[in-house]
Amino acid sequence: MRRASVYAPLIVLASAAAAWGTNAQSLPEELRPLSIAAGTWVYHGVNMATADQKAGSWTWLEQCGWSANNAFMACSFTMNGPDGVVKSLAISTYNADDRSYWHYEAFGSGGDGASPFIGRMSVAGDTWTYDGKAGTVRYRVIYHYESATRVTLRIEESNDDTHWSVVARGKGLKQVS
Repeated sequence: MRRASVYAPLIVLASAAAAWGTNAQSLPEELRPLSIAAGTWVYHGVNMATADQKAGSWTWLEQCGWSANNAFMACSFTMNGPDGVVKSLAISTYNADDRSYWHYEAFGSGGDGASPFIGRMSVAGDTWTYDGKAGTVRYRVIYHYESATRVTLRIEESNDDTHWSVVARGKGLKQVS
């Protein structure tokens, strides 16, 4: 699987307090931070040239809302970039047993359907980070929510978990209905 296919869809989780009928106050405290992702977001950014991805601009459409049981923030992605179109479904949740946030992503195009992404996620205030691995290269996706309607995104990779290089960056804006 190309790393570019992995990076592009890993852009998840963004803004608002309520989604699809869920009141953030009615959620368990650990799930409340995920409510910021609820709604429709448009991201614009750029890939840096690497051995596994083309340089160029990209645009992502992200549509997020709470699952019917209010345990998962589900986000549908359509990403148009230099390597083509990638479609994915990402879910994020908090697991009370291991006291960790988790991010899962399945690919309908632009990735290996038999190899969904699963990664532990940290939520520290307005910054969310999740890590992954593609072959021998580690990567991390970092979201920083500037407000309920603006987020910046950075994707980095490393061969040694010490020295990190930015391979993509962008900004997302929540669309107001």
